[in-house]
Amino acid sequence: MGYRICVIPGDGIGREVVPAAIEVLRATGLELNFHFAEAGWACFEEFGTALPEETIQAVRQADATLFGAVSSPTGRRVDGYRSPIVALRREFNLYANLRPARSWPLAGVPQDVDLLIVRENTEDLYVQQEHLEGERAVAQRVITRQASERVARAACRLAMGRRRKLTIVHKANILPLTCGLFRDAVREVAGGFPGLQVEEVLVDAMAMRLVHDPQSFDVVVTTNMFGDILSDEAAAVCGGMGLAPSANLGDSTAIFEPVHGSAPDIAGKGIANPMAAILAASMMLSYLGESEAAGWLVQGVETALRRGVVTPDLGGQATTAQVTAFVRDVVGELAAGRWYADAAQSSSGDSGAKGAWYASAHHELECTIGEGLLLDPPPAGEAPRPAVRGRRFQFNYPGSLGRQAWL
Repeated sequence: MGYRICVIPGDGIGREVVPAAIEVLRATGLELNFHFAEAGWACFEEFGTALPEETIQAVRQADATLFGAVSSPTGRRVDGYRSPIVALRREFNLYANLRPARSWPLAGVPQDVDLLIVRENTEDLYVQQEHLEGERAVAQRVITRQASERVARAACRLAMGRRRKLTIVHKANILPLTCGLFRDAVREVAGGFPGLQVEEVLVDAMAMRLVHDPQSFDVVVTTNMFGDILSDEAAAVCGGMGLAPSANLGDSTAIFEPVHGSAPDIAGKGIANPMAAILAASMMLSYLGESEAAGWLVQGVETALRRGVVTPDLGGQATTAQVTAFVRDVVGELAAGRWYADAAQSSSGDSGAKGAWYASAHHELECTIGEGLLLDPPPAGEAPRPAVRGRRFQFNYPGSLGRQAWL
């Protein structure tokens, strides 16, 4: 039967980079069944809604969703319009937004960066509760213990599978109630993970440290708006928004998207960078348990970067179609069992490791002694199993953040 993938291209360059990602995905040889749906500003103008009920149902029925980008009115309120990606995050309770940033083979990009920002995805200022009081505009910021604890659990599990370091970013010195609640909730959850190193950084200091010392971070957990801003900064440090994928994860639904927007200024010119969308597709494959194929997509992007096959945003002259075709051909070669010399130069390890953005249900993990492979909570009737060097564990439980072993 394969995998059912809901595809929402959206607006602007979303309609160019998402088809590019699909072209690369087809080169893996996996059985992927794509079902297209509408959302965004153009959808709103045509149908009177930015997120039709048919699209919501298509996401609900899919194994995973690949989302492009949508345009939104800036600086003005349009009656009836609501950001579809924000609405989808709420509809499916996609409470963990994962935004990785890593060193890419580009001039000026710092080496040895490998960090993951885990952004609370459902509240904060994004509840969009604003009102006017005469000449005074007021926005409500909502932080709850429940939401803070569940994103903390996801972040802690991720950190335990990586370098076991968690950075909590907040501004509790100025916002002691909202940021204080978030910080305290995360600290309490982190206390249940022995061996996890925890530090706190104020958001302004974090902005500076991301520029000067990005290598010092492993997993960063923060609130919605801080995470939105800091992850864009991290992307800029590591090569730009054209290389920034993301995952929106809930207990049973997942949506993957490039971090960049719809870029109406370059839409239709054929120069949009498809790499972020391709990397988002790689994250999607890893979520589905296809870590080897996920690694092929990462290697395809790395090889294109090494060969200089890049769009103008990365200093090149290639078109969207040329980058897509190059990555597609690399992926096709890797899927056929052949190897690219450029891909072998990566410091990220073998093809499976390169696609291991994290480990989810239906995913194999090879562990080393002491890494501790624990499910939280373990499936009924089963005890957590310790890691043994060279042994592989196969999990086949329904997808749930509470039952995933994270890498």
